[in-house]
Amino acid sequence: MPHTRYLVVGASHAGLEAVTAIRHWDAEGSLTVLSREAHRPYSPTILPYVVSGRSRPERVALKDAAWFEARKVDLRCGEEVVSIDTAGAVARTASGTEWRYERLLLATGAAPAVPPVPGLADVRFHVLRTLDDALALRDAGAGATTAVVLGAGLVGLHAAEVLAKAGARVAVVERQAHALPGYLDAPAAGIVEAAFRDRGIALMTGRTVSSVQSRDGRPVSVTLDDGGTLPADLLLVGTGVRPATGFLEGSGIAVGQGILVDDTMRTNIADVWAAGDVAQARAFFGAAPIVNGILPDAVEQGRIAGMAMAGDPALKPYIGGLPINTFPFFGRHAVSVGIAGEDDPSVEIHRRLDARAGLYSRLSLKDGRLIGVCTVGMPIDAGVMWQLISRRVDLAPVKQDFVVAPLDTGRALMSRLWR
Repeated sequence: MPHTRYLVVGASHAGLEAVTAIRHWDAEGSLTVLSREAHRPYSPTILPYVVSGRSRPERVALKDAAWFEARKVDLRCGEEVVSIDTAGAVARTASGTEWRYERLLLATGAAPAVPPVPGLADVRFHVLRTLDDALALRDAGAGATTAVVLGAGLVGLHAAEVLAKAGARVAVVERQAHALPGYLDAPAAGIVEAAFRDRGIALMTGRTVSSVQSRDGRPVSVTLDDGGTLPADLLLVGTGVRPATGFLEGSGIAVGQGILVDDTMRTNIADVWAAGDVAQARAFFGAAPIVNGILPDAVEQGRIAGMAMAGDPALKPYIGGLPINTFPFFGRHAVSVGIAGEDDPSVEIHRRLDARAGLYSRLSLKDGRLIGVCTVGMPIDAGVMWQLISRRVDLAPVKQDFVVAPLDTGRALMSRLWR
C-alpha cells in the first residue's frame, strides 16, 4: 500500500494552492495529488474559451510537469477517489489502489446539478464543468442550428453567447425572476438581459421546463410550463452545481451542503481538511456557514488548508466567504462584490442607472462601511472593493467622494492601507 504524508484529492485551484502552502513550510514531506481527470490541472474559468475556440485545450494547464517535479509532488491523473476510511487513514481509488495518508485534503470541487425534468435523462445533453465537457460542447456547437440552455447563471450565459456567435438560434430558460440570480440585482441583470436579447438570444425568465422530447437519443424540443415549445438540436444544462461529496458515505466526515470545516479548513476528523467548491465554511456576512464556489475563495481556502496541514505558524484563520464575481459579456463587464443588503433598513444604498447606455452601479454601505458593490459597464476594481469590504474600512470621511467616484477613491484609500 503506497504511503504519503500529505494526500491532496483534487488538482484545481484549491488543491494546487494547498500544495504551494505546504511546500513553503515543509519542503521534503512526501506529497501526492490525485486528480480524477486525465488532463493536467487547469482552471474551470477557461472552459468557455475552449468552447469558443479562443483557447486551445493543450495550452490550458495551470502547471507543467516541471512545476510538480521541482516541488517533489507525485501527481496522479485519472485517479478518482471513491471512498475514505478515516479510521485507517486510507483513500481508495476507482482503480483499486489504496493510499495511506497522514494528512488529507479534500478539494474535489462540485458536480453539475441536473434538474428532474421528464425526458431529460433520455437525451444526450451537455454540461460545462470539465475540459472534456468543453470539448464535447465545442464539437456539438459547431453543427447546431437551435440550442436551448437551461439556467441563466454564469455557465448558461457564457455558453449562450458562444453558441449564438457560432450561428445557432439560442433560447435560455431561467426559473428565477431575472438572469444571474445570486450575482446581480434586478436592475443590473436587466441590462445584461437586454444585451443578450439585442443579439437575438431568447431569454425567458420566470419560466421552467416541464419536459424534453427526443428522437434516437437526441433532443428535438423542450416544452415549457405554459405549454409552449422550443426547438433544440443541442441542449445545455447549466442549472448550478453541488459539492462532490458522494464518495464520503460511511467516512464519518461531517457533510451539510458541503464538507463542514472550521476556520483552518479542518473537518470534524482531526487529520482531514477540505477546501474549494466542496467546502462549507464561515460566511463573512451572516452566522450560517456557506459554500462559496468562487475561484478567489478556493485559492484562499486552499492556502489556509495547506498551511494548517504543514503546521505553518504564520497561519491566520479564514475571514469567511465573501462573494466576488465578474461576468464578461459581448465585450462588456458586470461586477458583483459582497451583498446588496436591500432587506436591511440600516443599509444605505446609492444607485446610478442609465439603461439606454447600459450603465449601472449600486453601492451598499452600512455604518459607514462598504458591504456590497454591483456594476455593469462602469469602471470598477473588484479586487479593491473586496479589500475595502473585507477590511471593514471606515469610508465616512470620504463617503461623498466614494459615492461619486468609487474607483478612484477606493484605489487612493487602498494605496495608503497597503503601505
